[in-house]
Amino acid sequence: MRSGRIVMAALAAGVLTLAGCGDGGSSGSTGSGPGGLSVPKIDKLASLGAGEGTVNVVSWAGYVEDGSTDKAVDWVTGFESETGCQVNNKIAGTSDEMVALMKTGEYDVVSASGDASLRLIYGGDVAPVNTDLISNYKDVFEGLKNQRWNSVDGASYGVPHGRGANLLMYRTDQVQPAPTSWSAVFDPASPFKGKITAYDSPIYIADAALYLMKTKPDLKITNPYALDDTQFQAAVDLLKQQNELIGEYWSDYTKEVQAFKAGNSVLGTTWQVIVNLTKADGAPVEAILPSEGATGWSDTWMISAKAAHPNCAYLWMNHIISPKANAGVAEWFGEAPSNKLSCAQTADKNHCATFHAEDEEYFEQVWYWTTPLAQCLDGRTDVTCKDYSAWTQAWTTIKG
Repeated sequence: MRSGRIVMAALAAGVLTLAGCGDGGSSGSTGSGPGGLSVPKIDKLASLGAGEGTVNVVSWAGYVEDGSTDKAVDWVTGFESETGCQVNNKIAGTSDEMVALMKTGEYDVVSASGDASLRLIYGGDVAPVNTDLISNYKDVFEGLKNQRWNSVDGASYGVPHGRGANLLMYRTDQVQPAPTSWSAVFDPASPFKGKITAYDSPIYIADAALYLMKTKPDLKITNPYALDDTQFQAAVDLLKQQNELIGEYWSDYTKEVQAFKAGNSVLGTTWQVIVNLTKADGAPVEAILPSEGATGWSDTWMISAKAAHPNCAYLWMNHIISPKANAGVAEWFGEAPSNKLSCAQTADKNHCATFHAEDEEYFEQVWYWTTPLAQCLDGRTDVTCKDYSAWTQAWTTIKG
């Protein structure tokens, strides 16, 4: 299994272009988002026509496999034969790179994570999606539809692809008793100083905010991605304190596997796919969803407001969430599929159980990555929240 997030540590600042409104937009608004932000008025496709022969895609590595990486892994060739739409895929290493590529207008669709999707929506870079034209959309888990990172005012801006939680992994032979809380990585008196690891990205600030939301109620945090000055400073201070405990930050999942195998790391944030690979390499590890819940990610296929090949783009979005293709991507990448019918199509019949694909109660505890905005995502209008550029600047100071 491959992870498209292996170089996702350096998410650069991306300030939303909100005024006037963005590439591909026109004057006016489809509605309002958090804090009354205007959303550029962009029409969604009314009906499907003939395919244009090409679709230009921006994706995470492992999402658009055509057999060139592994002959047994191919959900592109059949699509091309069936539709006549040639797939040209550009792999992006970070969410910031995806946003930049979509702003060029040269790409039709993108597999955006929640820390990029709102930037694309408010920047006028993507169009609302007519889900009536996507037959497989009806089988997507309801918990992924019309969420804060892929819709505004009830208008869908994408097709859910897959999801996962950021878990707490530990070496069972060294960390005893087994941890149950994120306090294990934030306690300044931890006996594992120098052997704790954390995800190397500004979005990790939300992990600290989530912990504070559950343990410091006086801060009144209700959304880990909506932090005013006081709340944000508390999260930054906690992470600066944690920095004294960190042996290394990780972004390349293979390096985290090796660190846990060698015992250089014994405790820290992880993904389920990393747990599986570490166990497969013989390391004694387990992972939990801590009592406070966790952050996580849910990716969305979105169509460009300037799509030159909208019909092929819609055909691709429908195909990639079809039961067989979605099952193939989920297993190859290491995530829960978005299509509920995919669980019957996976080669590993335990895959959906391992990744909690059908467990909505589990995912109710997960706060999916969402782009922080100055207009607070929790609905507050009497304060200003820290936007993603502030998060990026703070991350530099946290790591020192």
